[in-house]
Amino acid sequence: MRNFSMAIRSLFKKGRNNGIKILALAVGLAMGLVLVAKVCFERSYDNFYPDNDRIYLVKSGLNKDGKKDTWGQVSGAIAPGLKAEVPEVEVATRYTRIGPANELIMSPEKQFYKATILLADTSFFDIFPRPILVGDPKDVLARPGYVMISRSLAEKMGGVGSVVGKTFVREANRNSPQTIGGVFEDIPENSHLRYDVLGALASMPEWSTTNWLGNDRYIAYVKLVPGTDPEGLAPSIRRMQERNQDMEGLKQAGVDLFYTISPLQDIHNNDKEVKDMNAMLLFLATILILIAVLNYVLVVISTLIGRTKEVAVHKCYGASGKNIFGMIFSESLLHLLLALLLGAFLLILCKGKVEELLSASLSALFTVPTLTILSGICIVVFAVTCLVPTWLFLRIPVASAFRSVKESKRYWKLCLLFVQFVATAYLVALLITINRQYGAMISSDPGYAYENLIFCNTRGVSAQERERAMDELRRLPQVNLVSASCELPFKYPSGNNVGLPGDNRELFNIADMYSVGDNYFELMEIPILEGHAFRQGEANGDKIMVSRRFVEQMEKVAGWTGSAIGKGVMISEHSNGNQVYTICGVYDDFRIGSIKGPDTRASVFFYDMKPGGIAPTENILIKMHDMTSDNIAQVNQILTDAMPNKVVEASVYKMSLAQQYQGDREFRDSIFISGIVCLIIALIGLLGYTADETNRRGREIAIRKVNGATAASILRMISRDISYIAVPALTIGVVIAYISASDWLEKFSERIHLNFFIFIIAALFVYVVIIGCVLYRAWATANDNPIDSLKAE
Repeated sequence: MRNFSMAIRSLFKKGRNNGIKILALAVGLAMGLVLVAKVCFERSYDNFYPDNDRIYLVKSGLNKDGKKDTWGQVSGAIAPGLKAEVPEVEVATRYTRIGPANELIMSPEKQFYKATILLADTSFFDIFPRPILVGDPKDVLARPGYVMISRSLAEKMGGVGSVVGKTFVREANRNSPQTIGGVFEDIPENSHLRYDVLGALASMPEWSTTNWLGNDRYIAYVKLVPGTDPEGLAPSIRRMQERNQDMEGLKQAGVDLFYTISPLQDIHNNDKEVKDMNAMLLFLATILILIAVLNYVLVVISTLIGRTKEVAVHKCYGASGKNIFGMIFSESLLHLLLALLLGAFLLILCKGKVEELLSASLSALFTVPTLTILSGICIVVFAVTCLVPTWLFLRIPVASAFRSVKESKRYWKLCLLFVQFVATAYLVALLITINRQYGAMISSDPGYAYENLIFCNTRGVSAQERERAMDELRRLPQVNLVSASCELPFKYPSGNNVGLPGDNRELFNIADMYSVGDNYFELMEIPILEGHAFRQGEANGDKIMVSRRFVEQMEKVAGWTGSAIGKGVMISEHSNGNQVYTICGVYDDFRIGSIKGPDTRASVFFYDMKPGGIAPTENILIKMHDMTSDNIAQVNQILTDAMPNKVVEASVYKMSLAQQYQGDREFRDSIFISGIVCLIIALIGLLGYTADETNRRGREIAIRKVNGATAASILRMISRDISYIAVPALTIGVVIAYISASDWLEKFSERIHLNFFIFIIAALFVYVVIIGCVLYRAWATANDNPIDSLKAE
């Protein structure tokens, strides 16, 4: 306790630089530990479900022409079929999503809430159990029109105890009220499956839930009997298919349909992007914690000479090695505790930004298992920050108290600075690459024009209201063109299969963009390569527009030659067995989806068959002459007046496009903050080193000045010494950054060109900052009167 009291008193002693040590350690640990917590959070996905090691996702697979493809959706009858016909399956369930994530729902009092809605069967909670606060989920999920809702949604709607029996409607379908039958505990953030409302799958048409082929809209899971080898299920699954599916017909169509199962915990953890991100975050965390610890040791070493007399006096009065160890132990423990408290304060202070960057709340990040891991890291940090200074102080001879000895620890400090410079150069160079790629992504040419484009989704609005809104918008002088579409290019459309009249083969799968309105291709400025776009006033119901890639694939698989215009094709879902569509135009391929994962399938468009098409044109597209806040406000006013029963607001297409890369922007910001933290910590250590060196070499500098050396030559000498370690360190840092950046860019279909000259610029930037700090700190010493320095000696 006495040692701890001495440690508290020593906090405020001059020459100890305790404030700098604690601040740098706090910032480095706060950033490093929160990144470790993020990695632990990502690795913990779905581990809260009981028996999660026995839960598997069912995937569909297709083998066509020797090429296998799998996807995580199945037909309606597959899940109950697996439960009924595969003995190793203990429980099976399925669900389907209706509406988009965070869809608006409305109470009878016209209060709006956002909710993600799933329809599931009665066995859903048998595989994914949640604490049930109110109601019986078996009963609720068996009744069409009834739903279970989450605790948080129930609290928004009036409270857990009072919501049962209340109703709401989806904004997209106000004719089907949903009755709340129960409340379940919120889904944890570390779940791949997030939802607020769970409705009864019995609300779906019977044919959809009982069909064995097609309509692959269901996500199915199975829980296996304990001790089951998942690899051994294939024969049983195949026999189920042979009993219930037309395997001969599939064979004649040239395809082999199969099913596989994938472990629940692999759904998130085995995603390549997640694994790459975890590896990078863990690397960053290691760098930040290492830099913080090295800086602490560096500052300790820099103050070592000033404490030689103190330690030697303690020894003269009988202090043993154990006493010295206790004194340094207490100081290190106090510094670490203060650093952790300051780090926690910084995290709370920046809570919003931290949660935004990491896409997780602090409560979800710092769970008990994660805190155990972080405590282990802190123990290692404490061991280093305690044992290294103790070892150094124990080596101080007693005679140092009585003679003017300036023992140089220069090589220790240079090694520590070297590591810090490597890490700083690495982060700065990597940040430049990530920022360039992010800028290229949000400004790249997708093959269509989206400048001055805004859009509005009108799901749930009648065709008459939508047409009235579009007519009003066309009258605005600031509006250039107005059109409509079912799909938006930056999203991922569903697929359908291509066939030929009189041929029962399914040739290939296409990205089905469904229907578009008049002037769509003109508004989007998609080049027409052959034929023409849909013409207003013509009978377009049996016409189709196809992409260049569509024609190229037909040339390969169907032997097409010459012009594609006028040729007939059949598209599943649209053709209903006999409808033939005639190609009226071929357009140039454009990017569907994002640069990170573009949809490379051929695409097709149909004409908007108002009002009874398969997929209505719910998105109103508005091309403005000038994009200003006033013009957008005027558009929103017209949309609101034309559709009074819907909450509408036009979205800027460019901003929605950039939203696809939200994760990359957050990653860029994380690198930026890590780089700034690393640079600051390194510069703190550098300033301490420079001050120590100028003090240690005071006599040498004074003698040089007496012999005619100028202040400039003194500064050059000190800068040259730092350059000997800075230049190779920065070189190593940018080389490692170049390798890391090359690997990171591999996940993008369109990527920037890596120019090593940019990395040289990054190294020069860090070098200039380093030399600037050295010159700033050494300026006073270089201009001191040498007589005063010699007198002090």
